Amino acid sequence: MAKIKIKKAQQQDLTQIAFLFDAYRVFYKQTSNYELALAFITKRFENKESVIFYAVNEKGDYVGFTQLFPSFSSVSAQRSWILNDLFVSPNLRSSGTGTLLLNKAKEYAIQTRTKGIGLETSADNVRAQALYESLSYTKNSEFAYFLKV
Repeated sequence: MAKIKIKKAQQQDLTQIAFLFDAYRVFYKQTSNYELALAFITKRFENKESVIFYAVNEKGDYVGFTQLFPSFSSVSAQRSWILNDLFVSPNLRSSGTGTLLLNKAKEYAIQTRTKGIGLETSADNVRAQALYESLSYTKNSEFAYFLKV
């Protein structure tokens, strides 16, 4: 297995991460649009609206990322993180890269003294669900999730 390092994104990393973000959006059936992907993550970064961690291999290739968005729990009166995005290049899935990214997100949540990390994935993404459950994320059965478009 290639040696993978997880790093916190800086401004100069966004052009490479945008390729991964675009591929992530395509995975969720969106039309590929690199410019949109770059503009979106750049705006989040510049406005300090998200934190991105990325995976890089020993050759310097960007091979995965996760993006955390701040949120708050009114009930516990604490900050929390929403892990909206997790993507690993298809050729590295099942290599442990996703686990490394999730562990870095957990470490960051602890470091920033938050209540925890919430995430969601599509109901048919059983591979991701298995990864989350293997790392002790628990499926919410207490609350219903609603969305209006």
